Amino acid sequence: MMLILSLVLAVLPLLGIVWTLMNGMITTVDGLFLSLILLTLSGVFVLNAYWEMRDQGLLGAKTGGKAAPAPASKTPAPKAS
Repeated sequence: MMLILSLVLAVLPLLGIVWTLMNGMITTVDGLFLSLILLTLSGVFVLNAYWEMRDQGLLGAKTGGKAAPAPASKTPAPKAS
């Protein structure tokens, strides 16, 4: 449910940018800042949707935040006396 909500809330600001373009407000300072704010909102929700898909296993294997195990270290050769 959270994934669907995040995707919907990621698309809505993009529709606001389309509306800004259609009204010709994009050439004003207010229109530029509005577009930046809407892009930021959309990016936050896309990032949230990405994390949600990753946690649900929809994007591949989840590593669980653990790094790959370090290779076994070789023991040094004994010194000749």
